Amino acid sequence: MVVIFDWDGTLIDSAGKIVACMQQAARDADLPPPSDAEVRNIIGLGLDLAIHQLFPEASVTTRGALREHYSRNFIAADQTPCEFFPGVTELLSSLKAQGAVLAVATGKSRKGLLRVLGNSGFEHFFAATRCADETASKPDPLMLHELCEEFRISPEEAVMVGDTEYDLEMAKRIAMPSVGVSYGAHAPERLAQWEPLQIIDAFGELEGVLGRHYSIAQ
Repeated sequence: MVVIFDWDGTLIDSAGKIVACMQQAARDADLPPPSDAEVRNIIGLGLDLAIHQLFPEASVTTRGALREHYSRNFIAADQTPCEFFPGVTELLSSLKAQGAVLAVATGKSRKGLLRVLGNSGFEHFFAATRCADETASKPDPLMLHELCEEFRISPEEAVMVGDTEYDLEMAKRIAMPSVGVSYGAHAPERLAQWEPLQIIDAFGELEGVLGRHYSIAQ
């Protein structure tokens, strides 16, 4: 089977860094910084869409400046890598050993994902990845369609795992099963509306969910 993971908030504990960098980007652009909750709400979206939602009245020029400030701030902050959530390395290794095909569908840019994959040494886990700057931003399901086409499977033969309603909405829109994680950016009640197979409280619970619903190596 194919298991598709979101990155930020699902595999890696990066919400605090994202919040701080977006708030600093606003200050750098002489704008009032958004609240922690407002920034957490847009985690998972592509950067352009996230900025548009946070600063709907900003001009095109100001949005471009915000993008540059955020990217610069995040790259600087990323010199100190974020921690992976407990159990991530072990479970990815177990799933791959059992024959599951692993992939990533993320709101990160391609450059940002390549940087963090290189720093973490996680490239070998994933057979394919999609980033928001090379396809449509979540919750548009285009990146899931593209992954299904690459693996030559139907959406029903994959599972999307994510911490935001954007992850689960895009899966729901193409009838792909999903699993929500409660420890990330969005509260469980927001995830539940998209009818995931289950909402888990720890990453290590995923193997049991997949084992109950699928033959992992199918």
